[in-house]
Amino acid sequence: MNPTTEPTPGKPRVALLVATAFGLGYLPKAPGTWGSLGGAALALSPWWLFMLCRRCAVLWSGPADPVLLFEGLLALITAAVGLWAASRAAEFFGAQDPPKVVIDEVSGQQITLVLGGFWPGIHMAAASFGNRHPLGIGLLAAGPNWKYLLLGLILFRVFDIWKPFPVRQAESLPGGWGIMADDWLAAIYAALGLWLVRALAF
Repeated sequence: MNPTTEPTPGKPRVALLVATAFGLGYLPKAPGTWGSLGGAALALSPWWLFMLCRRCAVLWSGPADPVLLFEGLLALITAAVGLWAASRAAEFFGAQDPPKVVIDEVSGQQITLVLGGFWPGIHMAAASFGNRHPLGIGLLAAGPNWKYLLLGLILFRVFDIWKPFPVRQAESLPGGWGIMADDWLAAIYAALGLWLVRALAF
C-alpha cells in the first residue's frame, strides 16, 4: 500500500465529522456561510420531525410546546458536542480556529433562531389547540416565520464577521472555547436584533 494513502494515526474522525458539520467545512467558498445554513436546517429539524408525526404532537401531554422543547434540547446538545469536537479538531489541524471547523457557525445560527424566536407568537399556538398546553403548540400549527428565518441568517453572519465587544475578545479563550464562544455571543446579538425588529414591526 502506498504510505501516502494510509490513514493518519490518531486522526479524530468522529470529532472532525462533527467539527466540519459533516463536510460543510470542506466546501471551497464561504464555509462559515454553509455552516450557518446547516445551523438553520438544524433549527428547523424539530418542526420537520413533528410535521412527519403530527399525531405524536397532538397527543403530547407535556407542559410546553414539543417543538420548542426539542429546539432547546437540540441547541444545548449541539453546543456541548460542538465544544468537544472543535477542541479536538483544533488540536488536529494545529490552528486556533481552523477555517474547516464550522460547528461554531452551526451552533451560533441555531441559537440565534431559537432565542430570536423566528416562530410565530405563542398566543397563536394556544388558540390553534384550544389552550390545551400552557405554552400552546403553535410552532407546529403555524410553522416558522420565513422572514425572521432569513433575517436571522443575515444578522448572525453580520455579527459573526463584525465581532463587536465582547465577541472578538472571546476568540482568545483556550481551545474549543475560543472557537465556539465568539459565535455564541454573536448569536445573542443577532437574537436581540430579531426581537428588536419584531418590536418595531408590531
